[in-house]
Amino acid sequence: QVQLVESGGGLVQAGGSLRLSCAASGHIFFGYTMGWFRQAPGKEREFVAAIRWSGGSIYYADSVKGRFTISRDSAKNTVYLQMNSLKPEDTAVYYCAGDPGALTLGSRYWGQGTQVSVSS
Repeated sequence: QVQLVESGGGLVQAGGSLRLSCAASGHIFFGYTMGWFRQAPGKEREFVAAIRWSGGSIYYADSVKGRFTISRDSAKNTVYLQMNSLKPEDTAVYYCAGDPGALTLGSRYWGQGTQVSVSS
């Protein structure tokens, strides 16, 4: 069993930066995929970024490419999302997710979410 706890959300002005962290308890196996989704008010949850725990593959939504960077620290069992050049449309609850296979809305493990608010 894997439990995920996010941190690092907050309020920032447009153009600013935040770094989200997702600490995992339990064992994350080599083949797992970890990543981030977000859900804005009145909208569906959407994919943001993912990384294979093996470190071989990284994926981004088109809306965040070039601004967000996902990374992981295997020794700390932690996944990070560095968010730069933030826009008001990035405002959402950000959820960490993990799965033995591909990362989808049906992924096995989810965190409780952390709020990111970007003011214009």
